[in-house]
Amino acid sequence: MQSITTKYVGPSNTRGARIKATSASGISAVVPFDYGMATEVEAHGLAVQALAKRLGWSGTMIAGSTKDGYVFVFENGHKIRL
Repeated sequence: MQSITTKYVGPSNTRGARIKATSASGISAVVPFDYGMATEVEAHGLAVQALAKRLGWSGTMIAGSTKDGYVFVFENGHKIRL
């Protein structure tokens, strides 16, 4: 499985704000930004869910923030002890 990165895309003259989720292979999904979500990471999670459904992926993902958005990785991935 690959990681998924997300980023917020601001509104334009013709489209509202949205979240773009992209897999490491470059496949992406875009969803409208949901202002009703309790946290920003939950709003990004909706885009991840849309992309994972498109790719046929399932499982628990863990999120971490980046300067541009978030990165999501599967919980059962390789573990590195620090």
